[in-house]
Amino acid sequence: SSGINAEWPLRPGSEVIVEKCNLIHPSKVPELEQLLYYLQTRKVTVNTETVEQEMERIRQATSQFDDIDEIQEKADLNELESYVDLLYDDMKTKTKGTSLILQLARNPDNLAELIENEMVLGALSRVLREDWKKSIDLCTNIVYIFFCFSSFSEFHSILLQYKIGSSCLQIIENELKRFEYWNDELAKKKKVPTATLR
Repeated sequence: SSGINAEWPLRPGSEVIVEKCNLIHPSKVPELEQLLYYLQTRKVTVNTETVEQEMERIRQATSQFDDIDEIQEKADLNELESYVDLLYDDMKTKTKGTSLILQLARNPDNLAELIENEMVLGALSRVLREDWKKSIDLCTNIVYIFFCFSSFSEFHSILLQYKIGSSCLQIIENELKRFEYWNDELAKKKKVPTATLR
């Protein structure tokens, strides 16, 4: 496709996206329309006001995930150190810790404080490197946290420092290999009954 340009129809386009992506509820069409309108009209230069507006749109776009959060506990920035401590425990506790930190990262007001905390970034990047194969929830939470940072160019050098990009590429590469393996296995199983019939 040629992408979203000024001529792209907003309402039909939003409905097509909702139809093709089952993660977005049909009730989100008006919000999606607003996001598409923003993409059509945004300017390349970024100032403080547009950064705040962009984060508000990101918050709105991801609000659909609020209902599926397994962690009932409300995250508090003052408890950040105790959430980091959870990352040194068993897998279930690590996942809880990353969920709480993710709650904080989804609030743009917290990003500067989180990114300045080397202990948080170090622990998250370590857990991502060591444990991403062990839990999809844990991996998703951490990648989502770093996604929140990646929305701002001023945080890119820190993401580079912790090699988040290469970790994400490794995860994607592994998942693609796993998908190919499952596809091959499925194809083999589908061929077996036909072979036996002959």
